Amino acid sequence: MPLQLVTPPAGEPVSLAEAKQHLRVDCDDDVLLIGSLIAAARQAAETQTGRQLITARWKLVLDAFPGPLMQSAPGASFGLPGHAVLLAKCPVQSVVSIEYLDMNGTNQVMPASDYVLDAACEPARITPVFGKTWPPTLPQMGAVSVTFDAGYGAASAVPEGLKSWIKLRVGSLYGHREEMSVLSRGRIDPFPFVDGLLDGFKVSLV
Repeated sequence: MPLQLVTPPAGEPVSLAEAKQHLRVDCDDDVLLIGSLIAAARQAAETQTGRQLITARWKLVLDAFPGPLMQSAPGASFGLPGHAVLLAKCPVQSVVSIEYLDMNGTNQVMPASDYVLDAACEPARITPVFGKTWPPTLPQMGAVSVTFDAGYGAASAVPEGLKSWIKLRVGSLYGHREEMSVLSRGRIDPFPFVDGLLDGFKVSLV
């Protein structure tokens, strides 16, 4: 599902001071480099987990609303309806708008009272409210767009496991600044627990 970043995050989950402390760097010679490494590590964490750390605005573009209508199995307390729109960036804070092209090719905004967001589920689900259905759309690519805000909020709200992984990745990038390392002896072995810090945060679409 094509996701477009509309408004990037206003900051990073790990501050320059936190990164310098982790790197044991006291001078300001490499502040631009360290800042760029923080952003790169944060983007890698978001890609691997499917999460948005600091709040940002995204747009999901679809060719049509999903369907058909499917009900949960009898007695089931949770289900994934076939007509649900899934938002793959988590955690979702709110839906800004749902827009679509009607059969005349006119852009329409769906009233917020006509759909419901389940942000507690990951990925978050959007369905029409009871008694409503998705409106018909022009059979054309990109006919539907869902704009939403996702993220934990401020840096202080980002889980420590994610921030620890970012600092470890920054340390690795800072210590090894080229694509390859030439060693006179020995070898470099990754610590297996490092990527395990992300395991509990990965969002599955299945």
